[in-house]
Amino acid sequence: MDIGLLAQYVMNGLMLGMMYALVAVGFTLFFGVLDVIVFSHGDLLMVGAFTGFTTYLGLQLVGVTSPAVQVAAVLIAAIGMMALMGALIARYLVLPLKSAPPLMTLLITLMLGTVLREAVRLFYPEGSNPKPFPALLPTDSYSFGNFTLRLDNVLLLATGLLIVVGLHLLINRTKLGLAIRAVAQDEETAKTMGINFNLVVLVTFALGSGVAAFGGIMNGLYYNEINFGMGLMLGAIGFSAAIIGGLGNLYGAILGGFLFAALQTIGAVALPFASAYKDVFAFGMVIVFMAWRPTGLIAERISERV
Repeated sequence: MDIGLLAQYVMNGLMLGMMYALVAVGFTLFFGVLDVIVFSHGDLLMVGAFTGFTTYLGLQLVGVTSPAVQVAAVLIAAIGMMALMGALIARYLVLPLKSAPPLMTLLITLMLGTVLREAVRLFYPEGSNPKPFPALLPTDSYSFGNFTLRLDNVLLLATGLLIVVGLHLLINRTKLGLAIRAVAQDEETAKTMGINFNLVVLVTFALGSGVAAFGGIMNGLYYNEINFGMGLMLGAIGFSAAIIGGLGNLYGAILGGFLFAALQTIGAVALPFASAYKDVFAFGMVIVFMAWRPTGLIAERISERV
């Protein structure tokens, strides 16, 4: 295979893997802290993308044309609004059901995702039609044979990497991260040590939802298009990535995101009619992998509670 073409496939896989990893992080944070599956997570990503798009339209309306200001405003609005929405979901939907069977939380978040998706489709102007997401980043590109390196892709990948590193430092080097890990390991002991359990849950949901919002903006900038149904597939892939990595393990979720993207890329290269079969191949391989290793790549460490 041509080296340039191989490099192009690798670059595309890295871009997809970063998006999937950012979505998977939310799933694994929610499960790690509260042992719940939040199936509205993908639709929060979609709402974040539409929030950023609406912010851009508002800036255009008032005559703000500076790309730097537009990018900053779009990111701040999307991440801030989804962090707030994530905290509200935790406060008014998830925490009240803490003592209920897990199926109740799964069902209510599944219905919430449908409400969010249909609300955008019905009430957003022409919400049922795809929206052309603006190219807010430099579009310069450099060609090396069959490999084309886009500057906007490099910036998105680098920013995603910074977010991953920031999450690592937050979880492992701060008091907030220590509180999150303590609650994830043993809720009751954490409470007796003076940790505000409800606050940790709200912050965790805000953090996961804000990261997903960046994933939605990244998706819009990469494909130059958003639509009301984009959260369905991204949510399914993000959840699959979290499962592959080991649900509840942050690093496993990141690894799972890149692994799923690698499976899609392999499917696109190796199978005929690539665009039609790559998702089928990737999900099929996930099924085989989970049948072989149900705990995921990195099994969650569970302490015995006495």
